[in-house]
Parts: sequence; C-alpha cells; structure tokens
Amino acid sequence: MTTNTFVAEATGQDDPPTPINGLRRLMWSIIPANLGIFVVWGAIPGILLPRQVTLTFGSEGQADVASLAIIMTIGAFAAMVAQPIAGQISDRTRSRFGRRAPWIVVGALAGALSLIGLAFANSLVGFIIAWTLVQVSYNFAQGPLSAVMPDRVPLNRRGTFASLTGIGLMLGAIGGQIIGSFFFHSVTAGYITFAIFSVVMLVVFVLLNPDYSSTKLQPEPFSLGEFLRTFWVNPIANPDFFWAFTGRLLLYTGYFAVTGYQLYLLQNYFGVESPETVIPILGLLSLVGILISTIVSGPLSDKIGRRKPFVFGSAAFVSIAFVLPWVWPDITAWMIMTFVAGFGFGMFQAVDTALISEVLPSAKSFAKDLGVVNIAATLPQTLAPGVAGAIVLAFGYAALFPVAIVLGILGAFAIWPIKSVR
Repeated sequence: MTTNTFVAEATGQDDPPTPINGLRRLMWSIIPANLGIFVVWGAIPGILLPRQVTLTFGSEGQADVASLAIIMTIGAFAAMVAQPIAGQISDRTRSRFGRRAPWIVVGALAGALSLIGLAFANSLVGFIIAWTLVQVSYNFAQGPLSAVMPDRVPLNRRGTFASLTGIGLMLGAIGGQIIGSFFFHSVTAGYITFAIFSVVMLVVFVLLNPDYSSTKLQPEPFSLGEFLRTFWVNPIANPDFFWAFTGRLLLYTGYFAVTGYQLYLLQNYFGVESPETVIPILGLLSLVGILISTIVSGPLSDKIGRRKPFVFGSAAFVSIAFVLPWVWPDITAWMIMTFVAGFGFGMFQAVDTALISEVLPSAKSFAKDLGVVNIAATLPQTLAPGVAGAIVLAFGYAALFPVAIVLGILGAFAIWPIKSVR
C-alpha cells in the first residue's frame, strides 16, 4: 500500500507503508523521543513547579496548595484543547518532511522557550501564562509524535512498539522526578536543563526517522463544526474509540491523583522532613516495577493476540497498591506501593497504547484522533495536582487513595465493551 493510498483509505486495523529508514531504527529511537517530552511532565508539575510555587507564595494556610491547584487546572484545560488542534493541523500539513516532523520540532523549540519563561515567573498570573504556554507547546510536539505508531508500525509489532514507547514515557516521567529532585534548591537551572534536553531528543528523532513527503496528498476540506465535534467522542458512531478513551481517562486520573501529588504527600501525610532525599529512591523503585512489566507485557500481548487481560491485571495491581498507604500511613508503605503501582501502570501503558491504535477510525485523522485520546493521558497528569488539591482541602490527604482505587477499577471495566480488540 502506498503512502497516498494508506492515508486515503486505511483505518487503525490496516498495516502502514514500511518506514524509510526501517522499522528497527524507528522502534528504538521512539524511547529517547518520548523521554524528551515526558521528562518535562515528570519533573515540572511533580517537583519543580510545586517547589517554585511554595517558594513564591509560602505554605502558610496551604496557600501553595490552592495556588498550584489554580495553575494546574487552567494549564490542564489548555492541554485538553491543544492536542486535538495540533493533531488536526498535523493531519493536514503538506510538506516534503511529512505531516508530523515540522510540528514535533516546532513544539519542542516553543516548549523550551516557554520553560525558560516559567523559570522567571513570580506571580499567579505569570505562572498561569507560562505553564499554559508550556502545555500548549509540548502538546503540539506530543500529538504528532503519538501518530507515528499508526502511521508507520505494522499491527503485529504494535504491542512491542507500545512497550518501547512506554519505556520512554515512564523513564521520562519517573526520571524527571528523580532528576528534578536534584534541582530542588536550584529551580531555574532545572527548567533550563530540561528545556535543552527535550529539544535535543526530539530533533534527533526527526533526523533519524525521516517521513514520506506529504506534498502530493489531497488536502482535506476543513469544517469548523466537524472540528468542534472532535471534542465529543461519540459512543454511538465509534463505540470502541469511546470506551478506549474513557478507560484511559479514568485509570490515568486515579493513578496521577496520588503519584502526581507525591511531594506534598511526603511532606504532609508521611511527615518526611527532607522529601528531596527520598524522591530518587522512590523513583527508582517505581521505575524498576514499570520497566519489568512494560518489557514483558507488550511483546507478550503481541504473541497471544490479546490486550484486555493486561488492562484488567494492571488495574488490579494499582488498586491493591493504593490500599497499603491508605491503611498504613508510613513511608515504608509508600515505598512498597510505589513499586507495585509502577508495575501495574507499566503493564497498562504498554498494552493500552497498542489497543488504542487499533480502534482509530481513519488514517486521514490519526493525529487528531490520537490527540483526543491523549487528552485522557495528558489531562490527568497535569490536572491531578489540581484535583488532588481540591480533595485534600475538602477531605484530607487520606481521601486521595479510595478515590484513586475506584477510578482505576472503573477504568479497567470501561475496556470490556470494546469489540474490535480482544
């Protein structure tokens, strides 16, 4: 199938053309590409931004919790809108570099500049503007990057590719927390370091993996009404797509409502006096669990031809893990939870990405549709501190755990009605 024919006629159930520089290079280079984006999502909202907010507003009367909730909530809504817009633009881009590469590079550069701007924010309005620009910019890179799988990876290798994607994602998210903790007392240097790193990783990916030219593709007519309907995932027209979106949204929200609030939990729930000394250990524990399950789950799901059992298993692991610190509020319980929940989340991340790529309606709109689905991944990571802040202010820190358990279980059962994937 040619590139033009694939874009015009294919769905997520069709194999794409072979990558220009081969599938193996693409498979391995997706790890550092995702690392470049998710190291930002791991370090900034989880470590550096909360620390900067506390230094700016103080913690008396939980002023930092309230301020962070406002900043994160507004930024999360910007992220929610940015990815589908980026996907829509990417799907319609016609250039000799393909549909995705220009926006991956532009998003990386704009994101780096926005991070540097965030480093010098010193007011609530300044934080909101700078964090919103960070969200929009990196989502303009992340949306097109996520379309690489349905664009270039055959169906029988998507579980493995999803595992490699998940390794980069979680290395970034957890590694970002670990490295971010080293900049606990030098926040500005941390922002600049992550800005440079993300640009290098994403530009290298584009250079190593050139795409087919899109200049000869027939331009798609634009309809404002159709685009606005993008934000409504129709359960009647595309039920499998709807349930995949819902499942990811629920499970991610539950997971990041707890783990994304780690710094304040360590300080205020477990009573750790120097959390920056504990975070690297916790990050390594989580990373080990994630890598074990990610490396095994994706290829195994390819081999047996099933995705759903791994999703159910992941929800079970995460939910059981969250029970422990709920009933035993001790740092030891948090350490055990970190490993077990990481194992479960790695399993979900590896297999759910492959599952979603197989329920996409059309190759004409892969990036736009994935932009919608990625709202379910990006939104919880960025909104979680805001949601968690509201829960903490209303019910206390312990209430985070039962809420996360319920959301994770509901997320797993949302996958059950999907018919096109086993």
